[in-house]
Amino acid sequence: MDTDRKRETFWRGIERFNRQEFFECHEVLEEIWLEEPPEEKPFYQGIIQIAAAFHHVHNRNLRGARSLMEAGAAKLRRYPAHHYGIDVAAFLTALAPWLETLRRRQAPDQLALPTIRPAGVACD
Repeated sequence: MDTDRKRETFWRGIERFNRQEFFECHEVLEEIWLEEPPEEKPFYQGIIQIAAAFHHVHNRNLRGARSLMEAGAAKLRRYPAHHYGIDVAAFLTALAPWLETLRRRQAPDQLALPTIRPAGVACD
């Protein structure tokens, strides 16, 4: 996949995540993940796993959501605070209450869904 197509596909996947279209996000980012070199695969897989986790939350499979969210967050922690144009650190911070709630085996019904922001964009 050429660089321009990869960038466009990546941001399309991020847009799907931010629209809470988690299954679609997974499908879009998988196109990139399949072609990435080994050192970059965990970055995409981390986002894909977190998207799948939120899909599980929607379907009330909290055990599956916790497992996937923990695995995805662990993968993203390997990367710098800003990677491939996104604010990884802010995303991980936004996931923290979700992880804590899921670890306590509680339904995260009152938590705001996180978004993935471009690096350098201030919080609302």
